[in-house]
This record gives sequence, C-alpha cells and structure tokens, in this order.
Amino acid sequence: MIVKNEQDINGLMEIGKIVSLIREELYRKTVPGITTKELDELAGKLFAENGAVSAPQDMYDFPGYTCISVNDEVAHGIPGSRVIQEGDLVNIDVSASKNGYFADTGKSFVVGNGDPKLVKLCEVAKEAFEEGLKCFKPGAKKNRIGKFVYNTAKKHGFTVIKNLTGHGIGTSLHEEPDHILNYFDSWDNDLLKEGMVIAFEPFISTSAEEVYEESDGWTFSTKNKSFVAQYEHTVIITKDKPIITTL
Repeated sequence: MIVKNEQDINGLMEIGKIVSLIREELYRKTVPGITTKELDELAGKLFAENGAVSAPQDMYDFPGYTCISVNDEVAHGIPGSRVIQEGDLVNIDVSASKNGYFADTGKSFVVGNGDPKLVKLCEVAKEAFEEGLKCFKPGAKKNRIGKFVYNTAKKHGFTVIKNLTGHGIGTSLHEEPDHILNYFDSWDNDLLKEGMVIAFEPFISTSAEEVYEESDGWTFSTKNKSFVAQYEHTVIITKDKPIITTL
C-alpha cells in the first residue's frame, strides 16, 4: 500500500493502536499456568470490543485469533491446550483489520525467570528492528534493511532466519513488497517509496537459519530446536522519519 491521504494514515493508526493494545494485554497475561488457548480467547474478546477482525482467521482460516508460538516454535503457532511454563520463550503475533485497513505486530519474550541467553535474544531482535528502521527512507535500497538486521545478529553471536521475512501491508495483510529479508541480497535492490507501508519483523536465532512447517500445516519450527525471537511493527515510510503504527 502507498498512503495517499490523511484518511489512510488515520485508518492505519487506528488499527495499529488496536493490535498494539491486544499484543500488550496478552503479554501481561502470559504467566506460568495459563494456556495459549486462554490467551487467544482473550484476544478474541478484545477484537470484538474494538470492532476489529483477526486477519489470519478472516483471510486464511487460521485456527485462532492470534499466533502464539512457544520455545522452538518460531511463528504461526496454533493456540491450544499448551500450558505456559516459567522460563518459556513465547511469541505473541497479532494482526487484524478495521474499516479496510490492516496492521501486524509481534514480539518475543521470556516468561518469568529464564535463560539469560534467551532474554538477550529478545533484546537483540528489538535492536535489529531499531537498526533496520534507520533504512526506512524514500529512495533507499530495500536490501540495506536486511544488511543492518544481519550485522546486528552477527555482532551478538546470533544468526537470522532466512526463509521468514517482513512484507507489505495496508489494505490487505500481505501486499507488495512481498519480502523484507533479514540478510543482504545484492539482487534485492528495489527502492523504498514514500507512503509505503511495511510489516517489518526481524527473526533472530540462537543458531538456525531456516524454519520448516510442522505437520499441522501452520506452525514453523527449527529443525535443531534452536530458539528464535521476533520483533515486529507496522511502519509507514515518510519523507521525514518513519511512522510506527503499532507502538
């Protein structure tokens, strides 16, 4: 999507605020003993209260309002009977629409007291996002974003997931550009444009570089049981500084 007017900005900001609210409420409620299904049901209630519709459920018939992934699950985890434990690495990913506008956001965190390396992994995912965000300028090459993400991960002794990427968003959940890589590819040199809306989501790993799809047809995990942290926001590129709609 290319933002054309104030109506577009206001619509994107409204749904961005809603998914941010739901992400943070689920984050606060993620404590030892709660199930991922209980968290997802809370999200469903909040969607209804705010007049928003779960994007993965509406567009792809995903079996949940949100994606909740635990430990070596990386993305698209299906909410269910799994009980959250102390020290689990949890990812909450919330995407939704309202009045024709979409937003997508997610973050990984360690529940309670956990492995300091996993806490660091989450911190580095956020740092990678912040570094990549510096490249969100009209006329910049798209592949610079991945270069900054990759270099941040490498600096801290981590890797990036190469087969999960960010994407365009706005009037649909997935739009052009169809990928924002987490690494540098010299051929991926399209230019960013003013008004472009992107769901930017670095995936930082303890060692893996790829994920695979589980037999449930949804969940992505790592083959070697590596842990992965994601940090995602929906971003509008402007001639000044980028606008994050999902803070």
